[in-house]
Amino acid sequence: MNKLLCIVISLILLTNFTTISSGQEQPELGNWELGINYIGDDESNPFLINEDGERVIEFYVHNTQMFEIEVSFTYEVPFEGIEDGPESEKIQAGDNDTFSLVIEDIDVYNFAANSIEEMKITASLVTRAGVQVLIPENQEAMADLKIPTIYSISVDIDDPVGPMNAGTDMILRVTVTNNGNIKDKVGEIDLSDNCPLMTLDNGLDKLLVTDLDKDRAANADLKITASQSHPRKNCKLEITVHSNGAMNTGSSKISEDETSITVEPPLSKPTDNQENQDEEESITEVVDTNLPSSGISAIMLSTCLALFYINNNRKNS
Repeated sequence: MNKLLCIVISLILLTNFTTISSGQEQPELGNWELGINYIGDDESNPFLINEDGERVIEFYVHNTQMFEIEVSFTYEVPFEGIEDGPESEKIQAGDNDTFSLVIEDIDVYNFAANSIEEMKITASLVTRAGVQVLIPENQEAMADLKIPTIYSISVDIDDPVGPMNAGTDMILRVTVTNNGNIKDKVGEIDLSDNCPLMTLDNGLDKLLVTDLDKDRAANADLKITASQSHPRKNCKLEITVHSNGAMNTGSSKISEDETSITVEPPLSKPTDNQENQDEEESITEVVDTNLPSSGISAIMLSTCLALFYINNNRKNS
């Protein structure tokens, strides 16, 4: 009985000693740290997304403990983006490992330029020295993502409904649309064609002074005139517009469109000789038609007078 009592007391003392020892060693185990490699080491600098809706962000885990650790990661990405980063990683004792988070599929045209929203990385300690961690240890790191400024203007010129004759003109509608994510307008307009006898009356000047909000469009009419001596030809018309906003930033964003115009010979008019000939033919037809009627009347009248004369002579005899 005494032996059994001694064993129980020994176990209790050993358990308490182990607990105390663990409590004393825990501070010596060190720590681990989650961080993001900010631009210029300044966390206030946002990460600018490119025009393809992508951005790579590097982050790290610094393990200052005496044992290997395993950490799992979760991500929160704004602007409806998709993240592609490691799910979990093992970091050896004393190492500072860097990882990459790829953010993609952000429709930057669907958000206003310079919009800023926060993304977050959460790291959770899974194991320490290969032993499952019972008490959760989580760390978070945040950074700002920024939508870029995109200037994009498209141009569309209507196709002709049919050919035009030399010496005439036609009107074609030209439409410009702001497909960017910031207010813009047309900075320059270039017109060209391969028919020297065709004149382009540039009625598109009003597009140069029309402000276009995001997803807005404006139009103007272009008058095209073909010279009276213009030969039969298919003429190629090209138009190019430049984004005013892009020009102001020193870059170049242009849009082009083209169409084909068929020029036919001028409409023909009857000459004076043709008109006189037509009149003579009309008069001749009238005369030819009336002559037979006059000849028959004269013959019938002569016949009647002859019969009347014969009858009178017989009576007198």
